Amino acid sequence: MRNLKRAAKLPVMGMTPCFLKSPLGSEYPWRTEESCLRPYDGKWSKTMVGFGPEDDHFVAELTYNYGVGHYKLGNDFMGITLASSQAVSNARKLEWPLNEVTEGVFEIKAPGGYKFYLQNHNPPQSDPILKVTLAVSDLKKSLNYWSNLLGMKIYEKNEETQRALLGYADNQCKLELQGIKGRVDHAAAFGRIAFSCPEKELPDLEDLMKRENQKILTPLVSLDTPGKATVQVVILADPDGHEICFVGDEAFRKLSKMDPEGGKLLDDAMAADKSDEWFARHKKPKASG
Repeated sequence: MRNLKRAAKLPVMGMTPCFLKSPLGSEYPWRTEESCLRPYDGKWSKTMVGFGPEDDHFVAELTYNYGVGHYKLGNDFMGITLASSQAVSNARKLEWPLNEVTEGVFEIKAPGGYKFYLQNHNPPQSDPILKVTLAVSDLKKSLNYWSNLLGMKIYEKNEETQRALLGYADNQCKLELQGIKGRVDHAAAFGRIAFSCPEKELPDLEDLMKRENQKILTPLVSLDTPGKATVQVVILADPDGHEICFVGDEAFRKLSKMDPEGGKLLDDAMAADKSDEWFARHKKPKASG
């Protein structure tokens, strides 16, 4: 349990989901009037992927916006690091390009250009995913935000390399902040980091950000999922514009139950997608963002 300084405590219980735009998608599931004017009327699909249940594993959320063929990458997301000799072995078998950046650590890119760093050994914990790295323009200012305001513990800090490692618990995936020269560019492929916490803590978090004159992208709101739990969220932005979503844990745990048919559902949805045919029939190129 971590405390929000100058505010009520924020015991973050969930893992650290990372929302990424896929090569064909965006992370935003909220429909707008503009999105409904696009091909497929703004339809999208969402897939959560990880090495185990969200109750005790990091997950990545990939959202596919139908009809979008490409997103321009910025310099904001610097990669996900995981320890898995199996992943290295799989990449070699599939002849996926591996670049050894240091001894036993390989850089690999997903189809959309996102970087992953594979450590060629077994994970030290049940979840192979060790950290998510984000670029920041001012490490001191970012540490004040993530540690002093959001209550994250600083596990490591190196002024020379402009690097810091933070987290809410020893056994959870960590957040790494890497200072860069110049501004952080989110371009069109940005996503967001998300945490779960008790619903009763969300109003205090929102009040803190108001008092500290910090940016609130989405004030506390309840989001309905037909036939499922209604979840409460507050979405913030750090000094570099990285989006941070705090989700009410009680409803989140109900919504995040693992579906044993998940793999089949994903394969079926991909097989049923006719976007290439739609654009060819209408003599239009796939949109890019």
